[in-house]
Amino acid sequence: MDSLPKQFSSPVAWVAAALVVGGGAGWLGHSYVSQASSESTADATGEVIKETPSTLATSLTPTAESTPGAPVVGQLGGEDQNFIALAVEQVGPAVVRIDAERTVPSLSPDAFNNPFFRRFFEEEGELPPSQLPDRLEQGTGSGFILSNDGRIITNAHVVEGAKTVQVTLRDGRDFEGQVVGTDSVTDVAVIKIEAADLPSVQLGSTQDLAPGQWAIAIGNPLGLDNTVTAGIISALGRSSNQVGIPDKRVQFIQTDAAINPGNSGGPLLNDRGEVIGMNTAIRANAQGLGFAIPIETAKRIADQLFATGEVQHPFLGIQMVELSAEMVERINEEQQLNLKLEDDEPGVLIVGVLPDSPAQAAGLEIGDVIRSIEGTPVESPPDVQARVEASAIGDTLNLDIHRDGRDQTIAVKPAALPTDLR
Repeated sequence: MDSLPKQFSSPVAWVAAALVVGGGAGWLGHSYVSQASSESTADATGEVIKETPSTLATSLTPTAESTPGAPVVGQLGGEDQNFIALAVEQVGPAVVRIDAERTVPSLSPDAFNNPFFRRFFEEEGELPPSQLPDRLEQGTGSGFILSNDGRIITNAHVVEGAKTVQVTLRDGRDFEGQVVGTDSVTDVAVIKIEAADLPSVQLGSTQDLAPGQWAIAIGNPLGLDNTVTAGIISALGRSSNQVGIPDKRVQFIQTDAAINPGNSGGPLLNDRGEVIGMNTAIRANAQGLGFAIPIETAKRIADQLFATGEVQHPFLGIQMVELSAEMVERINEEQQLNLKLEDDEPGVLIVGVLPDSPAQAAGLEIGDVIRSIEGTPVESPPDVQARVEASAIGDTLNLDIHRDGRDQTIAVKPAALPTDLR
């Protein structure tokens, strides 16, 4: 995205949250490895393949004695199964392993113009070739079947750069999958395999989801197929900035259920075995922090990809910061900004307007404070982003703003997010 205006000094500019930024790197939920090292193994210490029924029965079974020989309510197959085992039995057959490969350019020969590298190769008596062959990279992720005719959803970064992938079901069957479409903005991709009567998942809802509720993750972390982990919902509505991937437009579910590389694209379940999210990312600098895309978002994007092969995202073209007490104080101290904000100023401050954008065409300016959109108050850049994402391209969005001590309403028509900003 374009840089911030020059009149903004670095202490303010670094906190500007862009409404749209390019798609990119930083994803830790899935890793590509060089073909040359594809035979290496990874330590999976601490990964739970399946909880032992006796342990879970001790902590979860009601203290009231049940009738001898009668199964516990909500369990399948008798007293030896618990709700986690039931959910896995219900959903497990529809969780797939996805193996993808892509070709990437090798190290550019220009790098060997560095005197250090040239001296090294000259001492060895062999200079590098003028043209190096492309390198093949392989990666493994997870996905789950949405319909019995072979429609599969996964993460975009799992299949990045691949046209076809290998899809393996839990029963051992292999299929060649066609990558129908990917959306880097939400990290959602869809795959189609030619098959019939396949097992499929049951979709749930995040509407009544709350921190503290059970969460079950299924996937293929570190190449260990059909791994099950369990935990709780830790938080809801985590912004992409909070997760550490600011180029995405997603309000994430946070869970402490173990999510490791290879889990990407697998389902996050509730205690009824319904899919409430798609496992996506982990934080490298912390333990017990996993994130999932809410199933409503994933399904909406998947439907568009299956229908058209692409997703158009609404775009305004503004850069914003949240008006925290600290930020208001810093902005008021910046004489170059020539802005005076109240200590309890509500809303979101515009600190950048992209040229030739819908925002510029509508007359939005640096220093405007967005109070509400279509009558709904906004308090942070993710709030604005969510309202814009929920709109339609070409429709009118009415923004209530505060400018120079006066309130006014500005109508903006979102355009399609440019390709170079994805």
